Order: sequence, then C-alpha cells, then structure tokens
Amino acid sequence: MKRLALMLVLSLCSLSAVAAGAARERLDTFAKGLHSLSGRFSQTMSSANGDPGKTSSGTMALEAPRQFRWETTAPYKQTIVADGSRVWLFDPDLEQVTVRKQSTEESQSPLTVLTDISQLDRDFKVTEQGERDGLTWLRLTSTGKDPQFAFADLGFDANGLARMMFRDQLGNTTEIRFAGWVRNAALPAGTFSFTPPEGADVIGDAPVLMTQPIKN
Repeated sequence: MKRLALMLVLSLCSLSAVAAGAARERLDTFAKGLHSLSGRFSQTMSSANGDPGKTSSGTMALEAPRQFRWETTAPYKQTIVADGSRVWLFDPDLEQVTVRKQSTEESQSPLTVLTDISQLDRDFKVTEQGERDGLTWLRLTSTGKDPQFAFADLGFDANGLARMMFRDQLGNTTEIRFAGWVRNAALPAGTFSFTPPEGADVIGDAPVLMTQPIKN
C-alpha cells in the first residue's frame, strides 16, 4: 500500500460539459503553464473485497520534471520525497528511512502529467468517463509493459483536479481528494531534498557520500 501511495506522490460540470473531450480540456487548462503545484490531500484505501481502509491526510508538492513531496500528517506521520534521482520514505515511528533509485515507476505516475502534459498521450491511453458526483472524469490506463495500476480516474471541477481514484492490479482502490491548490509558487528551499535524521536506520540504495550508516 505504501508503494501505491508513491504513485503516488497526479484537471477540471454542467450537462454541456459532458461533450466529448470535456475532461481532457479541463486537464489541459489546469496544466497549461504549470511547473509547480502544492496543496492538501486526504486519502482512503479500500481492499478488493470492498472493506474500507483507514483515511490519512497531509500535504503534497510537485515540481517539473520529476520531483515531489508527499507528507502524511494524520493519523500517523510519513514522508516521501522524490528528488529526481532517488525516492526517500521516512517512517518516524520506526525511525527508518528506505531509499531507492527513482525509476520509470514514478515518471509514469498520473500526477506527473500535470507538469508534463506531453506525457499523457505518450504513456497513457486516455478515455473520457463523463460526469459523476458533480465532477467530470478522465481515465488514464498505462501503456507500459508492467503497469503499477489497472487504471487511474481523474475528476475535475471548475477549479481543477479535485479527486483521483486508483485501482491496482490486485483490485485494491485508493481515493485521493485534493484541496487548496497553489500554482507556480516559489516552494521553500529543501522541499525536494531529504537528509536522514540522526539515529535513523537507512535501508537501500543511498548515495555513497552519505555519512549515515547504510543497511542492506
């Protein structure tokens, strides 16, 4: 489920908006000129059997071309940072940092199409889903050889991307609701960098120059 969150750590409802291409038009409008994005999220995961999972919430930031920060603040704390080279996952409760090289898995995340709209037709099959729940929906299906999810639905209101729903290859579903979007603002220095806290165990493919002990 943590891997699904990496996918984590990513467009725009009247009857007339249901015309062909409505959701794609809203995505294009929302993504036009976009190079950075930040906001809040709430995320709920459900099993393939329909059993409701726990809901978590926090903040996220995204910047072209491959950087993101996904910070869960409730009911537990967890930080995921992709710096363009590596992905860092910090679990404060375990005092553990897991790090690995950033791969095409992240570059094929639906969130990245927001800052690289050219990726949409290159990496995904795009299907209009019409209107439901007051939103206009677009379905993305990865054209990759080993996709991490069966599909991702993006729901748009008049202000932009409002919801996202994933279904993974095991049938589990993740729903993410977004709020408080801030476009193209100067993000704080260090948003997309990560240094393991003193005393934390570091597991995985960390940079060689790190002075922190590395466990494999």
